[in-house]
Amino acid sequence: MIILGIETSCDETAISTLDIEKIGEKTVIKVLGNQLFSQIAIHAQYGGVFPMMAKRSHAENILPLFSECLKEAGLYNETRTELSEEKIQKTKEILEREFELAEKVVEFAKNVSAPKIDAISVTQGPGLEPALWVGLNFAKAISYLWDIPLIPTNHMEGHIFAGLMQKSESGYEITNPEMPAISLLISGGHTQLVLSKSLQEYEVVGETRDDAVGEAFDKVARIIGLPYPGGPQISKLAEKERMDCFAELAKTEEKKWNFPRPMIHSKDLNFSFSGLKTSILYTVKKIPEMTEKIKQEIAREFEDAVVEVLTHKTKDAIEQYGAKTLILGGGVSANKEIRKKLAELADSLGVSFFVPEISASTDNSLMMAVAGFFNFHNQKPYSGETLKADGNLTL
Repeated sequence: MIILGIETSCDETAISTLDIEKIGEKTVIKVLGNQLFSQIAIHAQYGGVFPMMAKRSHAENILPLFSECLKEAGLYNETRTELSEEKIQKTKEILEREFELAEKVVEFAKNVSAPKIDAISVTQGPGLEPALWVGLNFAKAISYLWDIPLIPTNHMEGHIFAGLMQKSESGYEITNPEMPAISLLISGGHTQLVLSKSLQEYEVVGETRDDAVGEAFDKVARIIGLPYPGGPQISKLAEKERMDCFAELAKTEEKKWNFPRPMIHSKDLNFSFSGLKTSILYTVKKIPEMTEKIKQEIAREFEDAVVEVLTHKTKDAIEQYGAKTLILGGGVSANKEIRKKLAELADSLGVSFFVPEISASTDNSLMMAVAGFFNFHNQKPYSGETLKADGNLTL
């Protein structure tokens, strides 16, 4: 199948075209086209993502990216096509939230013939609703104009499949993991432990009660004066501090900073990171001068606290449910220390460990296309009339 993937849940506009085929126990994935526009530079000056700015950027970039993706995949065929007045008006109704985009999509469809695409997989949620609506309505319009089946897909399920996608000669491949599996999904908006007793069966068994991991990284970064996005900045400083301490083997004094490990000994599998952030805020307020060395030390202690909690809770989940597989997913899965400690945990418990390629760990349309492929035969056809974006969509 040729699957078009569309992702606009936050600040990445991403479109890809994949050729996906089931061969025995393996799913073979060939990337035909892959286009992405990151809005980080737009939002960095404000210290975070502004939903309406994200929406406008998606609306500006989604059609050019789609066009480039089709060209890259060899599916772009410039042919003049007459559209009925009914089709034009219906397309404009679908895209009424993005009226400027509507005119452009109609003109595009008049000059490009329908590509050979079997289905469109688009992020329905969770995410920022204004951003989600752009991708969803664009997908609905293309689906209507070219009569291509539409598959609304859960963003978090996409992250699970991103973890399962392993690099191969042809692109990627997925071998069905041994079940049951525990997925740790960590991003700017989510921190979840998900139990799967079979593929595409999901039960959230633990989640954050307040801040998500990525959110905590960004907030702590702001507290100690680091730019947005804060996660990579914190990790760089933490890694440097570990290297500095390793070089000073004779150093024996106790850690200067000791931050809490929230809920690490609670009997459930839930998380909380707000208290950790507050502890750092109060600590920083008492520091007369914030030097680079102090930033390093705080970054390391904060990251150590987060990693310790994530590892402890994941271990509890694996043991509680007898999991044979651990899957890591979400944007924060790019963190080197988290990947390292979870790999060590999986090895110590004798479970398989799946982790996404760094390039596939953040929001992307590859994972949405793959998840859509798996959903294609399990879902009833969706009507564009009733399909809505859902910022709080759950697994």
